[in-house]
This record gives sequence, C-alpha cells and structure tokens, in this order.
Amino acid sequence: MTAVRERLQAALDRRMLLRMAGAAGIGAALLPGLVRAATQLESLPRVRALLERWTGTAEKPGVFPGLVASLGMPGREAEFVARGAQGFTDGTPVSAQSLFRIYSMTKPITGIMAMQLIAEGRLSLDQPLADVLPRFAAMQVQDRYDGSLSALHAAPRAITMRHLLTHTSGLGYSIIQTGPIRDLLQAKGLAAGQVTRLQVPGFTDAAPAPSLALFADRLADVPLVYDPATHWSYSLGLDLMGRVIEVVTGRPFDIYLREALFEPAGMTSTFFQVPAAERARLTTNYAALGEVLVPIDEPGNSLFLDKPAFPFGGSGLVSSPRDYDRFLRLLAQRGVLDGKRVLAESAVMTGTGDLLPPLVRLSAMLPPGSGFGAGGRVGKGAEAGIFGWSGAAATVGMVDMIRGLRSQLFAQFMPPNAFGLIPQFQTALKADIMALLGTQS
Repeated sequence: MTAVRERLQAALDRRMLLRMAGAAGIGAALLPGLVRAATQLESLPRVRALLERWTGTAEKPGVFPGLVASLGMPGREAEFVARGAQGFTDGTPVSAQSLFRIYSMTKPITGIMAMQLIAEGRLSLDQPLADVLPRFAAMQVQDRYDGSLSALHAAPRAITMRHLLTHTSGLGYSIIQTGPIRDLLQAKGLAAGQVTRLQVPGFTDAAPAPSLALFADRLADVPLVYDPATHWSYSLGLDLMGRVIEVVTGRPFDIYLREALFEPAGMTSTFFQVPAAERARLTTNYAALGEVLVPIDEPGNSLFLDKPAFPFGGSGLVSSPRDYDRFLRLLAQRGVLDGKRVLAESAVMTGTGDLLPPLVRLSAMLPPGSGFGAGGRVGKGAEAGIFGWSGAAATVGMVDMIRGLRSQLFAQFMPPNAFGLIPQFQTALKADIMALLGTQS
C-alpha cells in the first residue's frame, strides 16, 4: 500500500494537474466554416474513431473505460458521442447523463455568478475585497515568491473582486506553491479540493477547513505570494469568491448557485454532493501510474457522496456533459436559455471577456496572448471570442462567444495530460471540420 501511495502522489503532482490550462478551444480560424457546415458530431468520423480507439471493445479494452464528447451548434441542442462504460468494473454505458468530477471547470460557474451580482449592483468589479471580508484589509506579501514566511512587506494595493476572478490577487494555492507557504496552507486546511479517500502524503495531509467562513478567515492570515495586480498566478481566488457570494447574498454558496443558476438553467445534474439516488450515474476516477489506471474514487465509496467540508467554488462540482453544455449554451446565448433570461447579458459578456489588470505578467501555464475572464481563459487574435477552462480529471469545455459554438470532452483520470487525449481530440475535431468544408487537413 505504501508503494501505491508513493506512486499516486507522483501521479498527482500539482504542476501536472494544471497543464490543461490552454485546452479550451478548437481553433477559431475553423469556426466560421463549422457554422456553415452545421452538421452533427456523430457524423464526424475522426472524433468517433478517436473515442472508439481510446475506449476499445469488450474483446479488447482500451486505455479508458469511457469517454463523452459534444459539439453544440448555435441555438441548438448539443450532439453527443459517448463510447464505453462508466468504469472498468462498471458495465453501465457512459452517456451525456453520466456524472463526472469537473474540478476546475467549477471556476467559470463561480466567476459568472459573481458577475451576475455585479450586474445586479450588489458588487462591483474593482471593489476592494475588504469591503465584504474586512480581514483582508491589510495583507502581507512574501518578499520572495515561495520564500520565507517572516520576510514580508505590506501589500501596496487592495485585493479587488477583479483580482479574485482573474487569479491576480496574489493568493496562493497548495497545488502550486512549494516550501513553507505550502505547508502553512495545508496546515490551515486551505485545501484546493477533494480527490480521494486514500491518504496521499503531501496531498491530503490535513482536513479542509470546516466552513467557507473559517476557510476565508484562515486564508486572510496567510501571506500573499505576489503583490495584487502584478502576476497571473493560479490561486484560491474562486474558492474565496464563494465566501464573498455568501456574504453578499445572505445565502449559503451552494444554495445560491442552485437557486440562481442550476434550477433556472435546468442543470439538474450538477452537485457539490452527489445524492445517493444518483450514485449509479457516477463515473470512476483514476490515477495514471505509468500506463496503468488505478481507481482512486469509485461510485460505491466516492468522496463526492459525502457532504463536503464546504462548497469549493474553485473545484468542487460534479456535473454531466449534458448539464455543462447547458451552462455553455447559456453563455453562448448571452444569458437566455429556453426562451427565459437566466443571467444578465452584461454579466455574461463582461465575464467572458478579458478582465486582466493592465501590465499583469502572465504565467507559462497560459498560452501566449491569452486573456482571462471570470474564471476562464479568454482567446485573443485568431481565437477571439473563445472562453473556457479545463478540469484536473481530464474534462474540458469551451464556448465561442462570437459564433455561438460549444465543445466538450469528458474523461476521468489524473493527471489530465498523462496520455495526450485532449490534444488528440482537438486535432481530430479540426480535421473533421476541414473535411466537412471540403478542404485538406
């Protein structure tokens, strides 16, 4: 068991969990033609063959038990391709209704709902965080990134709501930081999320803070790793935004999301805690140990069946491909779904645009020329209009705000770059689009 834990810890290396940051997008230069082609994804042979190759057959199992892909055309229901089963030992066919741990694809949901509060006048984009959470009024910053906890200076400016939404607040993240500040985040229960019941040294060392309120209070006592508004650095900002939303609305964060978004948008399969009655739809999550997938969270004993310590606004949701496509379609249609306005148009259009502070230094984690909106990457240049993000268990979703398209791929393994699946999916989709247009790939 010790050897398995050591190998699992290596597989869950924090940097490897984050290398899917630029995955949201299918190549904007091809998208106008895709609109003209207006075909069903099931007719795209390369995408279908890719999923079949990776999932295999009953006689010859593939690398993954099951995969789901989708493509949504403007104003239309998405078309889904699903191949395989929900787990290697679960014969239930995977489908658009299967439940997947979407991890950081939670961030755009939290971010857009913060933008809705801004549209309603209950928050403002450049409002100091301390207006809502006073303990963040006088933050200290490390003199050297991931350095000493005693060599600190006063933050030269206030953290704002914009900074939380765009990972420019200077807050740390236990899956990114190293050294004493990472140890401090772990010791205070400032977890990046939940993964497995297995005890993995260095990853699940301490229990999470027991509430969002305590999470926020404890985070206020941790030094920042950068001065606010100077660097894009993946952070706990969207988790902290969950607490901001609680205070501003007077509602528990998870209940507010359900009442203000999930129910009005018909997202009936999106949960922080999977109901026992829905257990049969939950997929198995795996860790990639070399070329072998080892189950780390199975439906029968999943960590996501328990009530979480608090609703993680940065990583906590389980959702279905069908549900997440409804969220993307809501964005593509500027806040209207099924003829009903769910979100303010300004919340959607501002939140899916570039919100980065001026002159901020980007991380190598983002592709060159990227912008960043309310919890998701924003494309620029040839990728103008693209907004989306990915999850640590190999899920990715994007929307093209100019052309109204949505694209998704859902798997369940960590780290998400272990097999090169998502880049292969993007390549296959692009090639099929070129074929549909009668041009050469």
